Amino acid sequence: MASIKIEQLNKKKKDSNGKWSDTFKQLMSKEISLGSSKLNDKKKTNFYNDLYILLSSGIDLRSTLDLMCEEVTQKEEKKVYEEIRKGVLEGNSLSDAIEKTDQFSVYECYSIRIGEETGCLNDILKDLVSFFTKRIEQKRKMKSAFSYPIFVLSIAIIAVVFMMIVVVPMFQDVFARFGNDLPYLTQLIINISNGIIDHITIILLVIALLVFLYLMIRRSKNFNKVRSSIILRLPFFGELTRKMYLARFSLAMALLTSAHIPVLQSLGLIKKMIPFYPIQSSLETIEEDIMKGKPFHESLSKFKIYDRRMVSLIKVGEEVNQLDIVFNRLKNQYMEEVDYQTSMASGILEPLMIVFVGIFVGIILISMYLPIFELSTSIGY
Repeated sequence: MASIKIEQLNKKKKDSNGKWSDTFKQLMSKEISLGSSKLNDKKKTNFYNDLYILLSSGIDLRSTLDLMCEEVTQKEEKKVYEEIRKGVLEGNSLSDAIEKTDQFSVYECYSIRIGEETGCLNDILKDLVSFFTKRIEQKRKMKSAFSYPIFVLSIAIIAVVFMMIVVVPMFQDVFARFGNDLPYLTQLIINISNGIIDHITIILLVIALLVFLYLMIRRSKNFNKVRSSIILRLPFFGELTRKMYLARFSLAMALLTSAHIPVLQSLGLIKKMIPFYPIQSSLETIEEDIMKGKPFHESLSKFKIYDRRMVSLIKVGEEVNQLDIVFNRLKNQYMEEVDYQTSMASGILEPLMIVFVGIFVGIILISMYLPIFELSTSIGY
């Protein structure tokens, strides 16, 4: 048994049912790991994927965990695998062993527990692979769309600061020899440059203080409330953010309702999964309403974060007892809209950032050359 390799079983599984495509493997291999001790989405995908393949191949749980511990090479990841294996060997269930590692969410632990109790563990593991695969894909598309504009903006800020601290003072020394009054724009840029140089220490301390305060309060309820409110009010990006989180909400609800988990319990799990204040706060009220006997769709309609079409479809799903199908359709709809808007945003932001850089650099250069142009004109006369 020890000679069996996960790669061989992967190949065997792929040949038998064709589910694990080369494209999927390439996408997974592109996920970047920063060496965190926490299991990121890619590591969890690999964990559930290997667990699903080995268990569905007829290997018992203990032998499966033995093989997985042998295959994993990263130290921190191996430590988590060993902890799970030890828990199972001590007689705990897989869900309990996973929960004790503090590396997995309540949603994951509860889903696996449901799979163990109903005998559908393989189906649950497959659903978890699907969930994290879609989440990785969504994150990757967002990063792909906004990484270049953010990079250009960062370069622009660095270039402007460099020009204000190094280039402008050089011109200032030259202008001092002219003895003439400088144009308003030139004098303004020089004053800003002098202000930055004179107060550089204070500026850096303020930036460091702001970063420190952000790290301290970023998890507070009030801060998240204000931040989410500002984000949702932004043109275009507010709507994109709203649909992105609605896609995650629909995806999680689709998986939970497909596993026949009651709506009330599903909402409690999702509340701990989605770190977005409008959804988290709304789910607290919705849980209370459902416990009082109100329909799910009626509670959703109280909150602007959920659009009318979503509420109408959920109402129909409740009436025909097909919420899993409704949330699957909503998930696909919101993911398609997020993909389209993300691509559009990327296409718009890239030229805007280039124009932004050009304007700022151009203003500084023009202000520095204006006195030279005026001097050459006066000499000509």
